[in-house]
Amino acid sequence: MTDPIRVDIVSDVVCPWCAIGYSQLKQASDQTGIAIEVHWHPFELNPDMGPEGENLRDHVKRKYGSSAADSAAARDRITAIGKEIGFDFAFAEDQRMWNTFRAHQLIDWAEGQGRAHDMKLALLTAYFAQGRNVDDLDVLVDVAEGIGLDADQARQALDSGSQADQVRGKQRFWTQQGITGVPAMVFLRQHLVTGAQGTENYARILQHLAAEAA
Repeated sequence: MTDPIRVDIVSDVVCPWCAIGYSQLKQASDQTGIAIEVHWHPFELNPDMGPEGENLRDHVKRKYGSSAADSAAARDRITAIGKEIGFDFAFAEDQRMWNTFRAHQLIDWAEGQGRAHDMKLALLTAYFAQGRNVDDLDVLVDVAEGIGLDADQARQALDSGSQADQVRGKQRFWTQQGITGVPAMVFLRQHLVTGAQGTENYARILQHLAAEAA
């Protein structure tokens, strides 16, 4: 198969399993030699989160009913998986969950410059590896500048809300397709795979689709 396999990924920048799932998919692509073409789509895990955010442990306890011990064990497991696939999770005791609507607007703005993929990965790193507030305007502008985009243009896009309606429309589209959790990956616009499936499973999926195409 000569053409890359298109993979549409619906995800949020504060979803650890989205970072893991993509990293596993990329690893599978590298191991099999089967190229992928990734397109990111917005999903908000916490659309009602206020600008002050919420302590991550408190958030997990409130939303999922997890005990402190369960939450700590989950973070340890996520961190260990990250090390296996080359993604750095640096959870901190004071880490907070943030609203991500602005972050999705920034990705949407970057898409117009062919840099949505780079922006998405930079935001995942900013939140999980650096513990940064991905709802903060200055942080977002700095992330944009960090991947070589114009800081003033990024700030103007976020200040004006120029991407807001478009992002809302994309969110509605995917929820109307039945997406209620992330990561959700759609291979070749027709095969839905949910959750982080592991490098071996993604490799099998890519090999199967490549064989079908051949």
